[in-house]
Amino acid sequence: MGGLADYSEDPSQFAIATEGGRLDSVLAPLANDTVTTIVGFTELADGDRLYNSAAVFHQGSVVGVYRKLYPAINRSVYQAGCRIPVFQVGELLFGIVICNDSNYVEPARLMAVQGATALFVPTNNGLPIDRACPEVVAHARNADIARAVENGMWVIRADVAGHSGELMSYGSSGIVDPDGVVVQSAEHLSHDVIVAEIDVIPRAQRSG
Repeated sequence: MGGLADYSEDPSQFAIATEGGRLDSVLAPLANDTVTTIVGFTELADGDRLYNSAAVFHQGSVVGVYRKLYPAINRSVYQAGCRIPVFQVGELLFGIVICNDSNYVEPARLMAVQGATALFVPTNNGLPIDRACPEVVAHARNADIARAVENGMWVIRADVAGHSGELMSYGSSGIVDPDGVVVQSAEHLSHDVIVAEIDVIPRAQRSG
C-alpha cells in the first residue's frame, strides 16, 4: 500500500504511523466480518524510522504488525525488524515474512515452533525491465517449497505482477502445501486470484 520507500524521493508522503489508530482509519474501507486482510505498507515508527511492514486487519482493527527482518539485499532506507510474531485468526495460527525474508530459514522455523501452520509472504518483485525474468519466479517458488517442507506448513505468497512505470514483475503468487506441492500458481504478468483450502491443524497433530 503506497509503494516502497526505496523507490521514492519522499517516503513521508505515504508512510503511516500505527499509533493512535491512524492505520485502522486508513484500512477502514477493507473492514469485513468474515475476511481478514494482510496489507503491506511503509510504517513510520520510533521517531522518524521507516519499516517495511505488514498489518493483519481483522474485523475492522489492526490486530498485529510484522516488520521485515531483512531489507533489500544491496541498499535500503528501511530499518530491520527484530521480532518474529505469530498471529491468531479463528482457528488459524500463522506467520508472515516479507519478500526477501523468505530466503532465510530461521524466521519460518521460529514461527513453526510457535505453532504456525501457514506462512504468508507479501512480496514485491518489481524490478527494472532488464532484470525482470521468469527465473525470479522460480527462485521465489523454490524458497516457498523449501520453507513448506522444512516446517510442515502451508506457504502462501502474493506478488505484484505486470508493469508499473520502469518496473516489471512476472508475478510469483502461489500456494504450496506442507509436502512442498504447488497447489495453485498465478498467471505470469497478469492480475490473478488464486484460492485453496488449507489445514489449520499442525501436521504432527494430524498424523498423531
